[in-house]
Amino acid sequence: MQEEILSEDSRDFVTALASGLEVIQAFDHDHPRMTLSEVATRTGMNRAKARRFLLTLHALGYVRKQQRYFELAPRVLQLGYAFLSANNYRDVIQQYLEDITAETGESSSLGVLDDNEVIYVARSAAKHRLMAITLSVGTRLPAAHTSMGRMLLAQLSDTDLEHVLSSLVLEPYTDKTVTDVHELRSQISKARHQGYAISDQELDSGLRSIAVPVYDAKQHLMGAINISTNAARVDLDTLINVYLPVLQKKVAQIRSHIN
Repeated sequence: MQEEILSEDSRDFVTALASGLEVIQAFDHDHPRMTLSEVATRTGMNRAKARRFLLTLHALGYVRKQQRYFELAPRVLQLGYAFLSANNYRDVIQQYLEDITAETGESSSLGVLDDNEVIYVARSAAKHRLMAITLSVGTRLPAAHTSMGRMLLAQLSDTDLEHVLSSLVLEPYTDKTVTDVHELRSQISKARHQGYAISDQELDSGLRSIAVPVYDAKQHLMGAINISTNAARVDLDTLINVYLPVLQKKVAQIRSHIN
């Protein structure tokens, strides 16, 4: 069932809080430092409103100001740590991710779904680097083109899935990217049926990954765990016949250890 969400015109909707979070989210990998005008443009706010929120966030320690430029301060990490602390399974899963890396020599991550994006909440990185961008806890990637994202979309009800698909803009990141929503729906359905999802060089050329869902002992969905590798080094047969059993074994162990 789709969760009941307040509309923006509800008396209980706090517009100031929403706007403050929007300012924080305006900063990303491509926009780590911005002027007031740039923040206003990215958020769609006028300069006066953007200025008030930036200065408030600065006073609270979430934003740093250097001459004309604003950037996020380390205190913002506390917002992410609050999520991780509230979900105390992270330390347990981190050990399993590191075990996967030790066993396969590949990077492994845990991701959760946030609307149409997958957020990395734990990660064990192999020595070799696979993507042009640096993946770390907090990284957001489009769910449609990642194995973890597709696996998590596959866990949604049909109604909720259609709600997400209707809002997607499918960008061609590589020549292998699925940009047709009907094909994407088919891939998600396939992942739901077989219990794993694969993304083969759709987000970044040379990046191949496989993911499975992970549940706790009470059958609550915790996220998805993947193994990501280089397509030139690991073929699809190896991904399915060697790496998939490793993932399946680890998620079974996690399910037995986390209540």
